[in-house]
Amino acid sequence: MEYRRLGRTGVQLSEIGFGAWGIGKGWWGETDDNLSVLALTRALELGVTFIDTAYAYGNGHSERQIARAFRQAGRRVCVATKVPLKTVGWPPGPGVRAREAFPADWIIDQTEQSLRNLETDCLDVQQLHIWRDEWIDETEWQEAVGKLRRQGKIRFFGVSIMDHQHESSLRLVRSGLADTLQVIYNIFDQSPADVLFPLCQKLDVGVIVRVPFDEGGLAGQFTPQTVFPQGSIQEYYFRGNRLRETCERGDRLRLLLPKGMTTLAPLALKFCLSHPAVSTVIPGMRRPEHVEANCAASDGKPLSPDLLATLKTHAWPRNFYQ
Repeated sequence: MEYRRLGRTGVQLSEIGFGAWGIGKGWWGETDDNLSVLALTRALELGVTFIDTAYAYGNGHSERQIARAFRQAGRRVCVATKVPLKTVGWPPGPGVRAREAFPADWIIDQTEQSLRNLETDCLDVQQLHIWRDEWIDETEWQEAVGKLRRQGKIRFFGVSIMDHQHESSLRLVRSGLADTLQVIYNIFDQSPADVLFPLCQKLDVGVIVRVPFDEGGLAGQFTPQTVFPQGSIQEYYFRGNRLRETCERGDRLRLLLPKGMTTLAPLALKFCLSHPAVSTVIPGMRRPEHVEANCAASDGKPLSPDLLATLKTHAWPRNFYQ
């Protein structure tokens, strides 16, 4: 496992982190808690030192499974979690104020709940689960974050950017209020590399990359005939003709696989890791075999400049979350 610095926090993280949405139940079909804990403990064995979760992943269920895995392993690693929206719809539209989406008492109460779920006195990284850049002008959420820092209940603070709207965080990055930023970045959505990543590098903000597999479309395991669990995020994401087109684009990417690489998944992960702004990539993992395959992508062998240049031509701007 290779390790990288999480921006100005100075924390060294495994470049492959554990995305824990899938073990929280509710959006990914049936989930076996025992298997989830086995996946987490296997990740720790293979050198994973960063886990990303959220209270919203099963109303704390994902957080509690992480705490269970830590008990079994007899040690802890760096965990980032998230404060859920309070009452406004997802995503919050223009005109919604931060004091509605993330009131100060809500941020504090939800942090306390995550502390209990994760069985710790201090969260390594607490994030707001979504962000609108106009919220930078409000102070209530800033005061809550500052209070939690002073109390020693959070070490670092960040936000998770809404969908593909990376430009919605530029003011926040410039403000210096966020230590970390979580953003969608993959072979299909390469747009953060244009402005956001250079800005994060300049101001030393840690970058956590999510959705490296485009909700599975870049893992290389789907066919146009794949049937997803009813009510799952993938059933929604790949509705209509979206799955067929995704598979067709995946087939074209397979023609580019370097010698010795047999699936798209390591290509997708190595693409993300090839940008120097990226601190860690958090593929979702629910089974030990997923962990082993994803961790194997951290081998210190970057993609060639020629291949990276070719992959740039495979960008596919769209938003399947809408």
